[in-house]
Amino acid sequence: MKKVLVVLMMCTLGTALPVLAEDTYNPIQSSVYSLGVSPDAVASGMGDLGAATTPDVYSQYWNPSKYAFIENTAGFALSYTPWLAKLSTDINLTSLMGYYKLDDIQSLSASMRYFSLGEVILRSMLDDPGYSIRPYEMELDVAYSRLLSERFSMGVSLRYILSDLMSGDDPAGNAFSADIAGYYNTPVYFGRERGSVALGFNVSNIGSKISYDGGNNYYFLPANLRLGASVNYPMDDYNVLRFSADVNKLLVPTPQDSLDNGEGISSIQALFTSFNDAPNGFKEELQEIYWSVGAEYAYNDQFFVRGGYYFEHEYKGNRKFFTFGAGFKMSMLRLDASYLVSQAQSNPLDGTLRFSLAFDMEGIRMLLDK
Repeated sequence: MKKVLVVLMMCTLGTALPVLAEDTYNPIQSSVYSLGVSPDAVASGMGDLGAATTPDVYSQYWNPSKYAFIENTAGFALSYTPWLAKLSTDINLTSLMGYYKLDDIQSLSASMRYFSLGEVILRSMLDDPGYSIRPYEMELDVAYSRLLSERFSMGVSLRYILSDLMSGDDPAGNAFSADIAGYYNTPVYFGRERGSVALGFNVSNIGSKISYDGGNNYYFLPANLRLGASVNYPMDDYNVLRFSADVNKLLVPTPQDSLDNGEGISSIQALFTSFNDAPNGFKEELQEIYWSVGAEYAYNDQFFVRGGYYFEHEYKGNRKFFTFGAGFKMSMLRLDASYLVSQAQSNPLDGTLRFSLAFDMEGIRMLLDK
């Protein structure tokens, strides 16, 4: 579908909005928009969270240290998300991820994400027929996770980022980043039933800045601190409830005015100064914290129903939405879907539908051995 250069492109490039008053719209600006898009239907069905949820094949994005606790030896998954469907039919995110357990305490994992912004028509004036480009972003990453004790694990990820917003007309942006994550899981008894409580963190996208003009201007990656907690409550041998919550803070400088792009601040320095650089002080720093809560009901670890809520302050992006999801699991595969309902009117994210398909290698091997 042909279209003019949309606001999404401007957000990707990190264009800042002016600071007009004490209480005003002043979102944190960063590049590589696709790094903030949830890749899977499981976490998306619970409000876009996953720092401390049950380890699964999708943990690479949310908290790679969870792979050290995963029970199966290997697995992989494919996920597809039509994005901003109310604006265009050809913007989408496709993700492929997988993991392999080296032994009882170590795991390797990897993922690839491809974010297509569809066809964009560039014009110099309104009556100019223009020409089309197909901008895209791609990320490749690998991770290593390890149990450090019976109940605690840590993981690190290394990532290569390619952001080609002009489809070859101008230099593409290249960057490298890393994630550092941890996961704590301890058993808890609810009466006679044995459940668990989990805590998790992930400091993601720690790395270089990215340039789209050969090094004249640089933009921050969306470095992010994610903290999460989860409770696994078994009602009986077949029915399980899981409750989870995440809080997030972008580790990127807050714009001080309409022209501020954080020049003179390194990406490492911003990891620390981003906690106290808001023009309106502590009140605005609190507004920069976005959070989500979610729940999942599982029957016999085969049928799943999910729901969640995501909140971002109106001055920092105003993404507020409910999510719903469902899934079905067999011995060798798992199919999940999620749906987003925006709380705000005229939100292009409203109606976002995600699909994820995961495969368990042990289940496939057992099926082939029959």
